[in-house]
Amino acid sequence: MSVDTSTSKINVNSRKRPPKTLNVAANLRTAREIGLALLVFTAIAWLIWQGALAMEYKWQWYRVSPFFYRIVDDEFIFGPLYWGLIETLKLSFVAGIMAIIIGLMTAFARMSTSRAGSKIATFYLEAIRNTPLIVQLFLFYFVLAPIFGIDRFWAGVLCLAFFEGSFAAEIIRGGIQGVDRGQFEASDAAGLTTYNKYRYIIMPQSLPLILPPLTGLLISLIKHSAIVSVIAVSELTTTGLNLISDTFMAFEVWFIIAGIYLTLTISLSIGVGQLEKKLNVANSSNRSPGGQRS
Repeated sequence: MSVDTSTSKINVNSRKRPPKTLNVAANLRTAREIGLALLVFTAIAWLIWQGALAMEYKWQWYRVSPFFYRIVDDEFIFGPLYWGLIETLKLSFVAGIMAIIIGLMTAFARMSTSRAGSKIATFYLEAIRNTPLIVQLFLFYFVLAPIFGIDRFWAGVLCLAFFEGSFAAEIIRGGIQGVDRGQFEASDAAGLTTYNKYRYIIMPQSLPLILPPLTGLLISLIKHSAIVSVIAVSELTTTGLNLISDTFMAFEVWFIIAGIYLTLTISLSIGVGQLEKKLNVANSSNRSPGGQRS
């Protein structure tokens, strides 16, 4: 009994973390990197300022607030940038959902045993990924939209969905194929149907592999949504162009729009990062200490 007690004490002591020490070299390296980043941003800001001075540009930041809202006769009225942001969010959200659905269908078609489905999926991927996005947008707007009677908003949504869906397909296929083959064999041995196998076994394990690159794709989708300004969809970039033509405040408007896009993409990245952590915690909690599923 005493031997077991002493052994357990040794094991507990061996599991204790060593005391944290101050790593001066690492702190200095971090401080140097932060200082270098601040120096680069300061240099960029100085160059922009000098360029504006050389152009004799007069900054008019005091005129910016009506772009977001106005108060007329005690009534709160949203400004054009607000409505442009709402249109960008609608465009990105709908196109993102459709891109994931298209990507999921294409990924399963490529992995299927059907030669026709695999060939069609491969042709779609090669055709979309090897032609410019703006050319595809013109095809959707000037060719397909009149045939099917859809407006410019849905032409932009479909173009973005099919373009990003081609990249989502390879991300999803790579995530599914990244799951250990033993999981497929165990699912088949348990007698699960194909639907239940992917729903309960394969897809939950592939999500941590899929989410990081899929987040990058959704961020690209938000940025690519600006291209629909060429067909006059009233999203954020189109709104900015209209404001510049009315006020001639090019610097202020583009800085604001760039800041809005940056806020959207960083917020999306942080949100998906938190979701990824929760998925990793959930997957690890489903495993016993020996590494087997409980």
